[in-house]
Amino acid sequence: MPRNNKTSLIQKIASQASATFTNCSTSAVGDNKTFSEQQAELVTLLSDIRAADLKIAPPEKVSISSLQSSAVPPVTYMHICETDVFSMGVFLLKSGASIPLHDHPGMNGMLKVLYGKVNIRCYDKLDKAVGAESDTERQFDPPLMPFQADDVRRAVLRSSVHFSDQSAPCILTPVKDNLHEIDAVDGPAAFLDILAPPYDPDNGRDCHYYRVLQTAGKKSEQSSGDETWLLEIPQPDDFWCGGEPYPGPEVSV
Repeated sequence: MPRNNKTSLIQKIASQASATFTNCSTSAVGDNKTFSEQQAELVTLLSDIRAADLKIAPPEKVSISSLQSSAVPPVTYMHICETDVFSMGVFLLKSGASIPLHDHPGMNGMLKVLYGKVNIRCYDKLDKAVGAESDTERQFDPPLMPFQADDVRRAVLRSSVHFSDQSAPCILTPVKDNLHEIDAVDGPAAFLDILAPPYDPDNGRDCHYYRVLQTAGKKSEQSSGDETWLLEIPQPDDFWCGGEPYPGPEVSV
């Protein structure tokens, strides 16, 4: 029987991600024609990936509120590959699970839903400095403690969109849609995640978590384009991520 030498789609994605993000300047990728062309090819490949290509199937619908053991993580991660240029893996969210609002310092990212549906709320940090009196002493509900003033950031909500396996990839850059929170909608969900370069605390790419602050007397519901305030917080106690084996085709980079 002849040997099957057909390259898997996930291998093509890994190779294209490496080509796209190698030697790219994260500060000026939007002005780089070669990068834009490479990124477009990567988006095309990602748009075709499905859960079955990675030998992943959605689990039976189980709400995290019904899980009896506190040792069961609401989110798990399947590591596929990582280099100095990019990392790639699959996040799996149980029904009702959320990945809290967090950032990706100096990083590009692409997210492609494999099954289920997620809502992604994307924010941008604003360059406006936090003023000592007019900004940090404004009334928040609930009020902030004095020591929290240095951890307040101005931001703008860019979008709040549902993504399914039929949706195009969600894209973030170092300056646009760089902060996001992800909620599973109407059941479990999974998405393929590419980050370039990977998180690396030793090189200034640690993951920071945030909470949206409510200003006293203001409406609590935000619309796209609304400016808001974020408070940097420790990783929430109710969020942690477990690991599980990746069952799909082998990837080499």
